[in-house]
Amino acid sequence: MGRFRLRGRRRRNRAQRLRAEMIPLRTIVPNLVTSMAACAGITSISLSSEGRFLHALVALLVACVCDGMDGRIARLLKASSKLGAELDSLADFVNFGVAPAMFMFFWLTGRHFGSDAVLVSDPRLVRVILGCSLFYALCDCFRLARFNTMLEQETAPYWKHFFTGVPAPGGCWMVLTPAVLALALDAKGKYPALQDVLQNPFFGMFMLLFVGALMASRLPTISLKSMHISRRYQLPVMATLLLVVALLISNFWMTVGVMGVLYVLTVPLTGLVFLRVRARALDAETAKV
Repeated sequence: MGRFRLRGRRRRNRAQRLRAEMIPLRTIVPNLVTSMAACAGITSISLSSEGRFLHALVALLVACVCDGMDGRIARLLKASSKLGAELDSLADFVNFGVAPAMFMFFWLTGRHFGSDAVLVSDPRLVRVILGCSLFYALCDCFRLARFNTMLEQETAPYWKHFFTGVPAPGGCWMVLTPAVLALALDAKGKYPALQDVLQNPFFGMFMLLFVGALMASRLPTISLKSMHISRRYQLPVMATLLLVVALLISNFWMTVGVMGVLYVLTVPLTGLVFLRVRARALDAETAKV
Protein backbone atom coordinates (compact mmCIF):
# COMPACT_ATOMS: atom_id res chain seq x y z
CA MET A 1 0.00 0.00 0.00
CA GLY A 2 2.86 2.39 0.76
CA ARG A 3 4.26 1.92 -2.72
CA PHE A 4 0.90 2.81 -4.34
CA ARG A 5 0.57 5.89 -2.14
CA LEU A 6 4.03 7.08 -3.19
CA ARG A 7 3.14 6.70 -6.87
CA GLY A 8 -0.06 8.71 -6.34
CA ARG A 9 1.89 11.53 -4.68
CA ARG A 10 4.37 11.58 -7.55
CA ARG A 11 1.55 11.85 -10.08
CA ARG A 12 -0.07 14.70 -8.14
CA ASN A 13 3.25 16.57 -7.84
CA ARG A 14 3.89 16.14 -11.54
CA ALA A 15 0.41 17.45 -12.38
CA GLN A 16 0.97 20.46 -10.11
CA ARG A 17 4.29 21.23 -11.82
CA LEU A 18 2.66 21.00 -15.24
CA ARG A 19 -0.12 23.38 -14.16
CA ALA A 20 2.48 25.82 -12.78
CA GLU A 21 4.37 25.80 -16.09
CA MET A 22 1.25 26.50 -18.13
CA ILE A 23 0.52 30.15 -19.00
CA PRO A 24 -2.66 31.59 -20.53
CA LEU A 25 -2.51 32.14 -24.25
CA ARG A 26 -3.68 35.75 -23.77
CA THR A 27 -0.33 36.67 -22.19
CA ILE A 28 1.36 36.21 -25.56
CA VAL A 29 -0.86 38.73 -27.38
CA PRO A 30 0.82 41.95 -26.07
CA ASN A 31 4.29 40.57 -26.82
CA LEU A 32 3.10 39.63 -30.30
CA VAL A 33 1.95 43.23 -30.92
CA THR A 34 5.30 44.53 -29.64
CA SER A 35 7.10 42.13 -31.99
CA MET A 36 4.98 43.43 -34.87
CA ALA A 37 6.09 46.97 -33.97
CA ALA A 38 9.74 45.90 -34.06
CA CYS A 39 9.21 44.20 -37.43
CA ALA A 40 7.69 47.40 -38.78
CA GLY A 41 10.70 49.40 -37.57
CA ILE A 42 13.18 47.00 -39.17
CA THR A 43 11.13 47.09 -42.38
CA SER A 44 11.36 50.89 -42.31
CA ILE A 45 15.16 50.66 -42.21
CA SER A 46 15.12 48.32 -45.21
CA LEU A 47 12.80 50.63 -47.16
CA SER A 48 14.95 53.67 -46.33
CA SER A 49 18.05 51.89 -47.63
CA GLU A 50 16.20 51.39 -50.93
CA GLY A 51 15.17 55.05 -51.17
CA ARG A 52 11.47 54.28 -50.65
CA PHE A 53 11.08 56.98 -48.03
CA LEU A 54 7.31 57.37 -48.13
CA HIS A 55 6.85 53.64 -47.57
CA ALA A 56 9.41 53.82 -44.76
CA LEU A 57 7.31 56.53 -43.07
CA VAL A 58 4.24 54.32 -43.37
CA ALA A 59 6.15 51.47 -41.70
CA LEU A 60 7.15 53.79 -38.84
CA LEU A 61 3.54 54.89 -38.50
CA VAL A 62 2.52 51.23 -38.16
CA ALA A 63 5.24 50.77 -35.53
CA CYS A 64 3.94 53.79 -33.61
CA VAL A 65 0.37 52.47 -33.66
CA CYS A 66 1.49 49.03 -32.44
CA ASP A 67 3.59 50.66 -29.73
CA GLY A 68 0.55 52.53 -28.47
CA MET A 69 -1.59 49.40 -28.51
CA ASP A 70 0.61 46.82 -26.77
CA GLY A 71 0.50 48.40 -23.32
CA ARG A 72 -3.26 48.96 -23.45
CA ILE A 73 -3.84 45.39 -24.63
CA ALA A 74 -1.64 44.09 -21.79
CA ARG A 75 -3.66 46.03 -19.21
CA LEU A 76 -6.94 45.00 -20.79
CA LEU A 77 -6.03 41.31 -20.79
CA LYS A 78 -4.21 41.59 -17.43
CA ALA A 79 -1.13 40.17 -19.13
CA SER A 80 1.58 42.64 -18.08
CA SER A 81 4.99 41.10 -17.42
CA LYS A 82 8.64 42.06 -16.99
CA LEU A 83 9.44 40.29 -20.26
CA GLY A 84 6.91 42.49 -22.06
CA ALA A 85 8.36 45.65 -20.51
CA GLU A 86 11.90 44.76 -21.59
CA LEU A 87 10.73 43.74 -25.06
CA ASP A 88 8.85 47.04 -25.39
CA SER A 89 11.99 49.05 -24.56
CA LEU A 90 14.06 47.13 -27.11
CA ALA A 91 11.38 47.60 -29.77
CA ASP A 92 11.20 51.33 -28.99
CA PHE A 93 14.96 51.64 -29.47
CA VAL A 94 14.69 50.03 -32.91
CA ASN A 95 11.54 51.88 -33.97
CA PHE A 96 12.19 55.37 -32.60
CA GLY A 97 15.98 55.38 -32.33
CA VAL A 98 17.68 53.32 -35.03
CA ALA A 99 15.01 53.53 -37.76
CA PRO A 100 14.66 57.37 -37.76
CA ALA A 101 18.45 57.78 -37.55
CA MET A 102 19.02 55.57 -40.59
CA PHE A 103 16.09 57.22 -42.40
CA MET A 104 17.66 60.66 -41.94
CA PHE A 105 21.10 59.40 -42.99
CA PHE A 106 19.85 57.89 -46.26
CA TRP A 107 17.49 60.80 -46.94
CA LEU A 108 20.07 63.54 -46.32
CA THR A 109 22.97 61.91 -48.17
CA GLY A 110 21.09 60.19 -50.99
CA ARG A 111 23.43 57.22 -50.58
CA HIS A 112 20.98 54.37 -50.83
CA PHE A 113 20.53 51.39 -53.13
CA GLY A 114 19.48 52.38 -56.64
CA SER A 115 20.35 56.05 -56.15
CA ASP A 116 21.44 57.78 -59.36
CA ALA A 117 22.14 61.19 -57.81
CA VAL A 118 24.14 61.42 -54.59
CA LEU A 119 23.10 64.50 -52.60
CA VAL A 120 26.29 64.70 -50.50
CA SER A 121 29.49 63.93 -52.39
CA ASP A 122 31.99 64.94 -49.69
CA PRO A 123 32.87 61.75 -47.72
CA ARG A 124 33.83 63.80 -44.66
CA LEU A 125 30.38 65.39 -44.53
CA VAL A 126 28.81 61.95 -44.96
CA ARG A 127 30.70 60.71 -41.89
CA VAL A 128 29.59 63.76 -39.90
CA ILE A 129 25.96 63.09 -40.83
CA LEU A 130 26.42 59.46 -39.77
CA GLY A 131 27.87 60.64 -36.46
CA CYS A 132 24.84 62.90 -35.86
CA SER A 133 22.54 59.98 -36.66
CA LEU A 134 24.39 57.79 -34.18
CA PHE A 135 24.15 60.55 -31.57
CA TYR A 136 20.38 60.68 -32.00
CA ALA A 137 20.04 56.89 -31.71
CA LEU A 138 22.20 56.75 -28.57
CA CYS A 139 20.24 59.61 -26.96
CA ASP A 140 17.08 57.61 -27.56
CA CYS A 141 18.72 54.56 -25.95
CA PHE A 142 19.77 56.65 -22.94
CA ARG A 143 16.28 58.11 -22.62
CA LEU A 144 14.65 54.66 -22.62
CA ALA A 145 17.15 53.33 -20.06
CA ARG A 146 16.52 56.31 -17.77
CA PHE A 147 12.76 55.86 -18.14
CA ASN A 148 13.02 52.23 -17.00
CA THR A 149 15.01 53.24 -13.91
CA MET A 150 12.60 56.07 -13.05
CA LEU A 151 9.66 53.64 -12.88
CA GLU A 152 10.95 52.45 -9.50
CA GLN A 153 11.47 55.97 -8.14
CA GLU A 154 8.95 58.32 -6.62
CA THR A 155 8.40 61.59 -8.48
CA ALA A 156 6.94 64.88 -7.30
CA PRO A 157 3.16 65.21 -7.82
CA TYR A 158 3.56 68.20 -10.14
CA TRP A 159 5.40 65.97 -12.66
CA LYS A 160 2.28 63.90 -13.41
CA HIS A 161 1.32 66.12 -16.37
CA PHE A 162 4.83 66.15 -17.84
CA PHE A 163 7.43 63.82 -19.32
CA THR A 164 11.12 64.07 -18.40
CA GLY A 165 12.59 64.92 -21.78
CA VAL A 166 10.95 64.26 -25.11
CA PRO A 167 9.50 60.71 -25.25
CA ALA A 168 10.89 58.33 -27.87
CA PRO A 169 7.84 58.42 -30.23
CA GLY A 170 7.74 62.22 -29.93
CA GLY A 171 11.44 62.47 -30.74
CA CYS A 172 10.92 60.30 -33.81
CA TRP A 173 8.08 62.57 -34.90
CA MET A 174 10.15 65.71 -34.35
CA VAL A 175 13.27 64.56 -36.19
CA LEU A 176 11.31 63.27 -39.19
CA THR A 177 9.17 66.43 -39.54
CA PRO A 178 11.46 68.02 -42.20
CA ALA A 179 11.35 64.81 -44.25
CA VAL A 180 7.57 64.54 -43.92
CA LEU A 181 7.07 68.13 -45.07
CA ALA A 182 9.55 67.78 -47.94
CA LEU A 183 7.93 64.57 -49.19
CA ALA A 184 4.47 66.16 -48.91
CA LEU A 185 5.61 69.18 -50.94
CA ASP A 186 7.38 66.95 -53.45
CA ALA A 187 4.19 64.97 -54.00
CA LYS A 188 2.45 68.20 -54.99
CA GLY A 189 5.39 69.46 -57.03
CA LYS A 190 5.42 72.82 -55.27
CA TYR A 191 8.00 75.00 -53.50
CA PRO A 192 11.24 73.30 -54.63
CA ALA A 193 13.29 75.96 -52.81
CA LEU A 194 11.63 75.06 -49.50
CA GLN A 195 12.27 71.37 -50.20
CA ASP A 196 15.99 72.13 -50.66
CA VAL A 197 16.04 73.92 -47.30
CA LEU A 198 14.29 71.04 -45.54
CA GLN A 199 16.67 68.48 -47.08
CA ASN A 200 19.76 70.56 -46.45
CA PRO A 201 22.34 68.31 -44.70
CA PHE A 202 23.29 70.99 -42.16
CA PHE A 203 19.66 71.55 -41.18
CA GLY A 204 19.20 67.78 -40.93
CA MET A 205 22.27 67.47 -38.68
CA PHE A 206 20.92 70.26 -36.49
CA MET A 207 17.60 68.42 -36.11
CA LEU A 208 19.36 65.16 -35.20
CA LEU A 209 21.48 66.86 -32.55
CA PHE A 210 18.71 69.10 -31.25
CA VAL A 211 16.06 66.39 -30.91
CA GLY A 212 18.57 63.90 -29.52
CA ALA A 213 19.57 66.39 -26.84
CA LEU A 214 15.90 67.01 -26.00
CA MET A 215 15.31 63.28 -25.50
CA ALA A 216 18.35 62.90 -23.25
CA SER A 217 17.59 66.08 -21.29
CA ARG A 218 15.50 66.48 -18.15
CA LEU A 219 13.36 69.23 -19.62
CA PRO A 220 9.62 68.88 -18.97
CA THR A 221 7.53 68.11 -22.04
CA ILE A 222 3.79 67.83 -22.40
CA SER A 223 2.01 64.60 -21.45
CA LEU A 224 -1.63 64.07 -22.42
CA LYS A 225 -2.16 60.89 -20.39
CA SER A 226 -3.48 62.58 -17.23
CA MET A 227 -4.64 65.86 -18.69
CA HIS A 228 -8.20 67.04 -18.08
CA ILE A 229 -10.21 69.84 -19.67
CA SER A 230 -12.94 72.02 -18.27
CA ARG A 231 -16.50 71.43 -19.42
CA ARG A 232 -16.73 74.93 -20.86
CA TYR A 233 -13.80 74.11 -23.21
CA GLN A 234 -15.25 70.77 -24.30
CA LEU A 235 -16.93 72.14 -27.45
CA PRO A 236 -13.87 74.08 -28.74
CA VAL A 237 -11.62 71.09 -28.10
CA MET A 238 -14.00 68.75 -29.95
CA ALA A 239 -14.22 71.20 -32.86
CA THR A 240 -10.41 71.39 -33.03
CA LEU A 241 -10.06 67.61 -32.98
CA LEU A 242 -12.66 67.24 -35.73
CA LEU A 243 -10.77 69.82 -37.80
CA VAL A 244 -7.54 67.86 -37.34
CA VAL A 245 -9.26 64.62 -38.38
CA ALA A 246 -10.64 66.33 -41.49
CA LEU A 247 -7.20 67.68 -42.41
CA LEU A 248 -5.63 64.25 -41.88
CA ILE A 249 -8.14 62.72 -44.27
CA SER A 250 -7.74 65.43 -46.92
CA ASN A 251 -3.94 65.87 -46.74
CA PHE A 252 -2.40 63.37 -44.35
CA TRP A 253 1.36 63.93 -44.63
CA MET A 254 1.20 67.71 -44.77
CA THR A 255 -0.98 67.74 -41.66
CA VAL A 256 1.38 65.38 -39.85
CA GLY A 257 4.33 67.62 -40.79
CA VAL A 258 2.63 70.81 -39.60
CA MET A 259 1.61 69.10 -36.36
CA GLY A 260 5.25 68.06 -35.92
CA VAL A 261 6.31 71.71 -36.16
CA LEU A 262 3.66 72.65 -33.58
CA TYR A 263 4.90 69.85 -31.33
CA VAL A 264 8.42 71.28 -31.43
CA LEU A 265 7.01 74.68 -30.45
CA THR A 266 5.30 73.19 -27.40
CA VAL A 267 8.68 72.48 -25.75
CA PRO A 268 9.41 76.08 -24.59
CA LEU A 269 5.73 76.70 -23.79
CA THR A 270 5.59 73.55 -21.68
CA GLY A 271 8.69 74.71 -19.83
CA LEU A 272 6.97 77.95 -18.84
CA VAL A 273 3.83 76.11 -17.73
CA PHE A 274 5.95 73.67 -15.70
CA LEU A 275 7.67 76.50 -13.85
CA ARG A 276 4.30 77.94 -12.85
CA VAL A 277 2.92 74.54 -11.77
CA ARG A 278 6.04 73.75 -9.75
CA ALA A 279 6.05 77.16 -8.06
CA ARG A 280 2.37 76.74 -7.14
CA ALA A 281 3.00 73.25 -5.72
CA LEU A 282 6.02 74.41 -3.68
CA ASP A 283 4.04 77.35 -2.31
CA ALA A 284 1.27 74.96 -1.25
CA GLU A 285 3.79 72.71 0.52
CA THR A 286 5.32 75.70 2.27
CA ALA A 287 1.89 76.89 3.42
CA LYS A 288 1.16 73.46 4.94
CA VAL A 289 4.37 73.57 6.94
